[in-house]
Amino acid sequence: MKNKKIIIAGGTGFMGQEMIKYFGKENELVILTRQLHHTKTNRNDYNSLSAEDLRQTRFVKWDGINAGEWVKELEGADLLINLVGRTVNCRYTPKNKKEILDSRVNATAALGNAISQCAHPPSLWINASSATIYRNAEDKPQDEYSLDLLDDFSTQVCKQWEKTFTEQSTPGTRKVVLRMAITLGHGGVLIPYFNLLKFGLGGKQGSGKQMYSWIHIEDTCRVIEWIWEHKEMSGVYNCSSPYPVPNKEFMKLLREVTGNKFGLPAFEWMLKFGAFLIGTEVELVLKSRWVLPTKLLESGYQFTYPELKNAFTAILKQVPRKQYHLF
Repeated sequence: MKNKKIIIAGGTGFMGQEMIKYFGKENELVILTRQLHHTKTNRNDYNSLSAEDLRQTRFVKWDGINAGEWVKELEGADLLINLVGRTVNCRYTPKNKKEILDSRVNATAALGNAISQCAHPPSLWINASSATIYRNAEDKPQDEYSLDLLDDFSTQVCKQWEKTFTEQSTPGTRKVVLRMAITLGHGGVLIPYFNLLKFGLGGKQGSGKQMYSWIHIEDTCRVIEWIWEHKEMSGVYNCSSPYPVPNKEFMKLLREVTGNKFGLPAFEWMLKFGAFLIGTEVELVLKSRWVLPTKLLESGYQFTYPELKNAFTAILKQVPRKQYHLF
């Protein structure tokens, strides 16, 4: 993509910053954010946004609920990407559950309302969702054609999130839902894994049989570009590698590429106790996410990093050794 105007809602986290790097040099970017004072500094330990990355990027304040001056930015835009959502890395208390759901639903509705006010609305709206919409699966993989969804909290959130998106009336805007698998890059979710490796705790977690669906951040950006280029694509797509792995294999490969030969396993009771101590939910580690990108493959998309080992190897080239190794 070149010479386009791209709006990213919720673009100051790990994924948003990587999208700024990928799209920002040759396109005009507008980042909708609640906290302007964080936007010029990177909250990721392993990389920073350079002046060149930010040269064509502007940050615009919004609250993710109400219309404001930010609505004008959507006029004539080419692409809108919505990444907004409170982190799920917390205890699922009633208060946190409400914030997790409301942050996603409210932002999606606000964007839909803004588009409806545009004389020249964005050509394409890509709304994030999550691969956790699928059930805990150790028996078979799930794809966009799977109907056996359960009704746990994570699934309820994703269903309502996608329902809100679908209900927005945007006749002049093509709409795509991207159900995101765990996104890997030199930051984000890998930071706690690197910390475990450093202290000899990089073994399997729980039984190690739970499946781990993942995608390299570069492929995430390329998928967005692919969808932009292929005007016939709309609806729901899983954004995940075609080769998910069991947790045991994930940790083994991570130890291998980082040169950490030893890794103690974390038994389920340990994970539950640890999750309680740090204020998070054990399902983030133990839920089996076995998801395939069937519709993406049907569209002809070819992954840069289909295999996990190659993805890890590429990521490690950008990470200082001290971040994942004591010596």
